[in-house]
Amino acid sequence: MDTLIWSDTDAEIHKVVVGPMANNVYVLRCRASGDAVLLDAANEHDRLLDLCRTLNVQQVLETHGHWDHIQAVPQLRDAGYSVHVTAEDAGMLPSYDELLADSSVIEVGRLRLGTMATPGHTPGSMCFKIEGKPILFSGDTLFPGGPGNTSYEGGDFPTIIRSVEERLFRPLAADTIVLPGHGDATTIGAESPHLQEWVDRGW
Repeated sequence: MDTLIWSDTDAEIHKVVVGPMANNVYVLRCRASGDAVLLDAANEHDRLLDLCRTLNVQQVLETHGHWDHIQAVPQLRDAGYSVHVTAEDAGMLPSYDELLADSSVIEVGRLRLGTMATPGHTPGSMCFKIEGKPILFSGDTLFPGGPGNTSYEGGDFPTIIRSVEERLFRPLAADTIVLPGHGDATTIGAESPHLQEWVDRGW
């Protein structure tokens, strides 16, 4: 059903891959309280609803508003889960409940999940960093080998480069694990030396 991809004494991270674009959906769960949050209600709503019930998900956070990350939003909202998205991307969703603000904290049981506005892939793209843990949920802002695609409407390459450099590479430790919206995990240390290569190639 789902794969436990990371855990310590305080937290668990579960992952499922759904839909035609092979979207990564993550559930962050506090081991002390049992409360959890789901990142990106991407697709295959039946699987995600099962996951929400099994892991005691309380709310849904969207990294951005692209269609492949939001297909299950209506069904999860109908089931009573609150969906959060940034104001800049809210219009891309069929519906939502609350707006995410930059540099704020979402409490997941005893865990604290910090919000980081990282525009560029979309105007309202957001990453989430677990306070005190080496974990970043990067959405489609950062992947192994470079930033997310900026060729879609609302995308901007100089903006995503600035987001990656200033909000991710500069403040985060090299051993921070990056969990992207598609594909495999990487680390800040593995990617940060290549920033100038990405700038030079232009994508």
